[in-house]
Amino acid sequence: MSVEYKDYYKILGVPRTATQEEISKAFRKLARTHHPDLNQGDKKSEARFKEINEANEVLKDPEKRKLYDHLGPDWQHGQKFQRPGQENMRFSFGGSGGGFAGSGFSDFFETLFGSGAFGAEGAGSRFSGGGFGGFDGGRFGGFSPQKQKGRNMEAGLALSLEEAFVGGKKTITLQGPGQGGRSLEVTLPAGVKHGARIRLAGQGDASPSGPAGDLFLKISILPHHLFTLDDADVIYDLRLAPWEAALGVKVRVPTLSGDVDLNIKPGADSGKKLRLRGKGLGSGNQKGDQIIRVTVVVPEATSPEEKELWERLRAISPFHPRSVSP
Repeated sequence: MSVEYKDYYKILGVPRTATQEEISKAFRKLARTHHPDLNQGDKKSEARFKEINEANEVLKDPEKRKLYDHLGPDWQHGQKFQRPGQENMRFSFGGSGGGFAGSGFSDFFETLFGSGAFGAEGAGSRFSGGGFGGFDGGRFGGFSPQKQKGRNMEAGLALSLEEAFVGGKKTITLQGPGQGGRSLEVTLPAGVKHGARIRLAGQGDASPSGPAGDLFLKISILPHHLFTLDDADVIYDLRLAPWEAALGVKVRVPTLSGDVDLNIKPGADSGKKLRLRGKGLGSGNQKGDQIIRVTVVVPEATSPEEKELWERLRAISPFHPRSVSP
């Protein structure tokens, strides 16, 4: 029977002096390119991968490589390479390499190493249909296939400030190509901030050969009628009358977790800031505060009595605002 000589070094694209590391690197690179999972239905890639795997099975093993190198160019003379004592030589393909059973390798390989050159670990692995089945410990011929993950997607999710502060479950409906009004239940972390991205694993685009991609929800917080945001801090503007600012006052102030009573000390200027710890967005040591910004609002003197009181105050007060440092 005429059997074609296989130049395993040429198949892997390495010189005959290549180190084990160079052989392994060349194999991994070629296997990623020609692996059947990434080239479904491509018979040429399937045949190429089979050839690459066979070359690696021989060259990665020092004993097999030694026997193959001894054969060398004398293959054209038939079985001259087979020295006494080698007729029944067999090798086990144990370890991470695995191996194919039966017709998984070429006639050249079978002739050189024998059809029984497989250990127990390789016995269950074989070609199946157009692809490859039977992984040895998740590996196939020393190569772990990289499954193609589906494409990640991003969608916007608008929340009220109260929803962001409280968190919890929320049902959303996805619109757009391929979504068909798909509904998802999302658990929002309490205190989620504007611009945050929430990852929903496996809710992105599907993949024919691997897991689905992920869906990322980008949070936007809608404007509020009472509060404004500064990152994690919630800001509330408190308007005071001049006499409240001058004399001090106890006021009820709204927060996202309910109203609180706040004591304003006498002499509160416009622009003064008071802080309520932990009343903002965020969580843990990143939780923001609620900032109370004081604004003193001066009413118009609409009656003679009011005007007279302002004039009396001006006459008796020693306060000169323009002589006070800002």
